[in-house]
Amino acid sequence: MKLIIQIPCYNEEDTIEKTYNDLPKKIEGIDKIEFLLIDDGSSDKTVSIAKKLGFDYIISLDKHLGLAKAFKIGFDYSLTTDSDILVNTDGDNQYKGNNLRKILEPILINNKSFVIGKRNIKDIHYFSFFKKKLQVVGTFFVRILSNTSIKDATCGFRAYLLRDFKKLTITNNYTYTLESIFWSKKNKIKIENIDIEVNDKTRKSRLFKFNIEYVIKSFFLIIYFTCIYNFKYYLFINTLLALILYFIFDIRIILLISLVIYLIMFILKKINMINYSKIKNNITIYRKDNNYEVK
Repeated sequence: MKLIIQIPCYNEEDTIEKTYNDLPKKIEGIDKIEFLLIDDGSSDKTVSIAKKLGFDYIISLDKHLGLAKAFKIGFDYSLTTDSDILVNTDGDNQYKGNNLRKILEPILINNKSFVIGKRNIKDIHYFSFFKKKLQVVGTFFVRILSNTSIKDATCGFRAYLLRDFKKLTITNNYTYTLESIFWSKKNKIKIENIDIEVNDKTRKSRLFKFNIEYVIKSFFLIIYFTCIYNFKYYLFINTLLALILYFIFDIRIILLISLVIYLIMFILKKINMINYSKIKNNITIYRKDNNYEVK
């Protein structure tokens, strides 16, 4: 079995070395471990540090595209490396390296396909009371609307059996964590939850500046994913809206609007599907076995 560990980074020169060094380089049941860094348009020394550390692959984007796109570009490239398993972790060293063995066990021992880390949210001291509640409530709604067993919807420490994720789609620029949950349900891939530990905070979140921004973006994306990946919930939502608006608008107008909205979402999904092959001319790939020379 070959494992590739993927680390999306954006200006992580202060933490990438610690993140890399904390991760095990040998694991029972894994024959080979390789490391992939996706540089999301960093302006610091992240890439040069990664080369010194000996990353097997470094994908450098010519501009900052956001975490979701960086993740999917790296994921697609991993499919070309003959890897069997991909583990994704964050470049800010949020997750402890010794979690790696734990998150691989369900795949290596129990033949699972998708494993997601579960943080003990209430014990993370640098999360505010409000943020802790948002995490719990948000995961609850994702679990209900996706009809999965997810216990920590936004955790980025995950393991994927690549043969079951060859057609993974990410259609937004903001989050891969939520969309991959809905995608896995649609494709009948069960989620395994594993308790993991986290390190102390190293920097502020770059996904959002304020909690309210996180709430608004996540809310609309969850509704979007529900409509795209779970049609029966889409029908339920539209039926509910139709009942509410029944005494204001003609039912035919409501149904027409509903159909138009769904078609728009479907078209947006197709347009926004993130694929490595579509933007490979806008990235630079460095390989350790090439002495990091660009060809």
